[in-house]
Amino acid sequence: MHWLAWHLPPIEATTGPATGPVIGLPPAAQGWWALRFTPRVALVDEALLLEVSGTERLWGGRAALQSLLRDHAPSGPETLEGGPLWASAPTALQALALLRLQRQGRPVPRRLPHDLPVATLSALRPHAQALQQLGCRTWGAVRALPRAGVARRFGAEPLAALDRAWGDAPHGLDWITLPEQFALELELPALAESAPALLWAGQRLLDALQGWLRARHQGVQALELAWRHDLRRIDGVDLPPWQSLTLRTAEPLQGMAHLRRLLAERLAHQRLAAPVSRLALRSLQTAPMPQASADLLPPQPGDAGAGQGEPWHQFVERLSARLGADSLRVPRSQADHRPECMQQWQPALAARAAPPAPAQDCTLAPLLPPWLVRPPRPLALRGSRPCLHGQPLRLLDGPQRVETGWWEAAADLNDDESDVQVSAHNGAQDGGSALVRRDYFVAHNPAAGTVWVFRDRATGGWFLQGVYG
Repeated sequence: MHWLAWHLPPIEATTGPATGPVIGLPPAAQGWWALRFTPRVALVDEALLLEVSGTERLWGGRAALQSLLRDHAPSGPETLEGGPLWASAPTALQALALLRLQRQGRPVPRRLPHDLPVATLSALRPHAQALQQLGCRTWGAVRALPRAGVARRFGAEPLAALDRAWGDAPHGLDWITLPEQFALELELPALAESAPALLWAGQRLLDALQGWLRARHQGVQALELAWRHDLRRIDGVDLPPWQSLTLRTAEPLQGMAHLRRLLAERLAHQRLAAPVSRLALRSLQTAPMPQASADLLPPQPGDAGAGQGEPWHQFVERLSARLGADSLRVPRSQADHRPECMQQWQPALAARAAPPAPAQDCTLAPLLPPWLVRPPRPLALRGSRPCLHGQPLRLLDGPQRVETGWWEAAADLNDDESDVQVSAHNGAQDGGSALVRRDYFVAHNPAAGTVWVFRDRATGGWFLQGVYG
């Protein structure tokens, strides 16, 4: 596993030109932006923790993902060499400890996690003075003590935390989840008495809305901004506690620049009936965000809209007209139990017009490898065992029996059993165009790795059908 720890900006992080300090968003809202990169995001103490081992390959590797996170992290005053404070480690608690060392400007110890200071682990902080008197200044020194004695004196939690920090025990965390509807309130540290002050504070809410929209792959079409009056400053005037305005857009949006301009225009004509102490923003209508389609071919000089991409159907039509309808083909699934017949290449224009193939309940689905060998490759035998690359294969799973294709072979078969055997053998060799009678196995040897083989029941021969990555 691989964890990243990011220091959350302090609650009173930013300052506005008219209101002074603007209170920050709730920590969970600050972490919504990270859900675009990994679904495993949690809040622990003062940091946001991200488990990225399962998603980093989707972003081009660990270094590329960390660069993206640094570039898209919410702005905050806590920086290190011009960027947000980040730390990475194999466990969540190790990443959090390294983050705390960075904030203190202390170097990273040579041996991790043994030489990490006691104060960098939250469970050890209440006992730091007592442990120092015992001569224990690092995680490793505490872990070297007799567990029974540590448990009697300090309780079970420090030992459990050390086990989680080393990765010897699972670390259950409360993962951040997105609400079904965006609704967020912001308490102002100082009363706002003008529309520009509201706009400055509202930008924080719009940033949180953008993170929520991106994580849900949605675009907003309607939203409501409401503000609460401070009625204590009004004597003898009957005012509603809340006032609001509604913004609507013609198309779903994720970028907040247009919404900020709309909000500024609407607030410029808004007169506050009383000082404002609280803001609230909620989404009224959202829709799936359409993804822009990029052009597969480089734009030609003089093309209208060059560089803006081309819809897929237009690309198919244009290329089919240029090269011929049969020159551009796409794969289409087929309802067939023979692995080599589960997919058929069809002209792209015809495939778009045809209805989708019905879903097939295939018993081979758990065994199907990512790569098929076409045609199936005959395997040599050593005794009764199939061999590949000169070494016998060890059967790991199977058999999975497939007997199908009789309707294709019936037209050409006679009652003679020899004809059946010949047709079955030919079907195994040329891609399974006739009757097949096969027993499939997952097999392995050190030279070939894990492969997918079958035994032709008609001929007794063994064939290589697929290769696992």
